[in-house]
Amino acid sequence: RRVALDLLDGVWAVARLAPDTPIPDWLPRDGALVSVTRTAEELSLVCPEEAVPRGVRTERGFRCLVVRGPLAFSEIGILAALARPLAEAGVSLFALSTFDTDFLLVPARGLDRAVEALRRAGHVVAG
Repeated sequence: RRVALDLLDGVWAVARLAPDTPIPDWLPRDGALVSVTRTAEELSLVCPEEAVPRGVRTERGFRCLVVRGPLAFSEIGILAALARPLAEAGVSLFALSTFDTDFLLVPARGLDRAVEALRRAGHVVAG
């Protein structure tokens, strides 16, 4: 399966707060990729790196590839087709999905390797 992706501008972070923490007002509301996921164990946030204040438990330095969508819920194997070449190239992956598409966060230091691996696997990466 061949997938088309776009590299988003900017650098992202994944932050972790206590599960009962209210959604913070420092999260951008300007249309940048932001994801909020609450479980019994944590409040997990994905947002532009510069938005996260000091003192918040954070993994920083991710670049973001977005699958060109919208994708139908019936489509099978998209993340698998992308995760396999990244794993084989030794690039870690933090994936998230929305109603319309999938996002792949990869460490900025591994971006060139990630793009090369995806292209070798037959995917199209723009940006």
